Amino acid sequence: MVEEKIEANQLIDKVVDIRRVAKVVKGGRRFRFSALAVVGNGQGMVGYGLGKAHEVPDAIRKAIEKARRNMIKVPIKGTTIPHEAIANFGAAKVILKPASKGTGIKAGGAVRAIMEAAGIQDVLTKCIGSRNPHNLVKAVINTFAKMKSAEEVARLRGKDLKSL
Repeated sequence: MVEEKIEANQLIDKVVDIRRVAKVVKGGRRFRFSALAVVGNGQGMVGYGLGKAHEVPDAIRKAIEKARRNMIKVPIKGTTIPHEAIANFGAAKVILKPASKGTGIKAGGAVRAIMEAAGIQDVLTKCIGSRNPHNLVKAVINTFAKMKSAEEVARLRGKDLKSL
């Protein structure tokens, strides 16, 4: 988690998934709503949140608030990601590949929302296995948290960038 102050008006928020969930009680079913949202500043910061409430707008508001609190820094090289990565969470697997300028975001709904919120403009992705939006979002966010830029790797190894 990055402790940077970000103004709410410059954040991009996207609702990825809304589900109606039911709790079975003696008198029947009690319905609630679950919302998954992604928030980013379009410049390398992104986070996700899950909100639950009796009404859809409340669930979305809660999801966006949680996403704002759980933002991470994503390494960006130009308009794409620094290196190829495979994201896993549960049965969901996402292959992320850097793309040349002008390619655009080649991704499905959940992964596209993350890329747009993070400010990544050129990337190739492929979802393998489960297409559950919750697991896809968690897989990509976890991979972004582990991803390192070339400058970071050089600094960790104690070498200059040209020797890599």
